[in-house]
Parts: sequence; C-alpha cells; structure tokens
Amino acid sequence: MQTSHSSSYAFQLAEIVNQGKLVSDEIIFNLLSKRLEAGESKGESGFILDGFPRTIRQAEILDEVTEIDLVVNLKLREDVLVEKCLGRRICSQCGKGFNVASINAKAENGRPAMSMAPLLPPSHCSTKLITRADDTEEVVKERLRVYHEKSQPVEDFYREQGKIMEFDLPGGIPESWPKLLEALNLEDYEVKRSAVA
Repeated sequence: MQTSHSSSYAFQLAEIVNQGKLVSDEIIFNLLSKRLEAGESKGESGFILDGFPRTIRQAEILDEVTEIDLVVNLKLREDVLVEKCLGRRICSQCGKGFNVASINAKAENGRPAMSMAPLLPPSHCSTKLITRADDTEEVVKERLRVYHEKSQPVEDFYREQGKIMEFDLPGGIPESWPKLLEALNLEDYEVKRSAVA
C-alpha cells in the first residue's frame, strides 16, 4: 500500500517539476520533516539542503523547524545556466548524468568570461543518452522567471540574518569545487578525506 502511495507522490512531484513549477510548501515540509527526523535518529549532526528554501514563506517555516547556519548562494551567468541546463543528458541504461554543452562565453556587459568543458559519457553510455523532460528552453526560462519572482527575495532574507555567503562559480566542477571548499574553510578536510580513501 505504501509503495503505491510513494509512487503516486513521485509522479505528482515529477509532473510539477517538469512544468518548471514549485512543489507546494505542504509537500516539501512533509518530506523534509520526515528526512530530518530519520537523520536525527541515525545520529546525523547536520544536513545540506540544495535548492531549498525557494520562497520567503518556506524560509520562515524552515527557521521554525530547525537552525540554519549558512546559506551558500552559488551564482552563475544566466546565459551559461540556460546553456548548461539544455546540455544535460542522462544515460537511459545506468541513470548517470552527463552534460554535452561546451561553454565558451565571452566577457560582456560586466559579466566575466566563462569556460566549462562538457562532461561527456563513456562510450558504453554515449548511444543511450536522453534529455530530461524538464530541460527544454521553455521550462528552464520558466524556472528562471519563478526564481526572480519568488526565490531571489530569499537571498535578502538570509543576508539580513548575516547567514549568506555569495560564491561566483568560476567554471565547471573541476574549477569550482576546490575554490568552494577553500571559501568554506574545508580544503584541509577534503585533503584528509582523500588521503584516507
């Protein structure tokens, strides 16, 4: 019975996301509360939320539910963001994500030049790539419109609390990850973790 409910829930979420819309606060907080409780019972001491909260109301409710220490605002040129979203691909067999977009954006109108190499699949995946249903130009632009209208004010909400760290992405993951770790003072942690692994 629960599997049927879970798959129905997953279908509803996929429909909302594929239209570039936001999932309702009720659904989000139901899922988040369950996950935080599960993590706490397992002894987890913290968590990272990606792309949430997206509205002021969600941020206010989140403040009532838990303590937020830091919000990292990853910033990327909008033209590059659109191009990267349109370049996303998934292997229909293994489910891994790749990106076929090769970004070479020139500096213009105060925006820095940016270069990002594609994240190409291995040969056994290259003939099985599919595009995500929500990665159409229309849906990506709708997501950006919704972001400017509802999510951008969340930055000010956390900025007023002194909890926001702005981080301009310098490029793709290989360029950005070490600099983000450095900005978060985690570069030593990553080196130690790599040495142990």
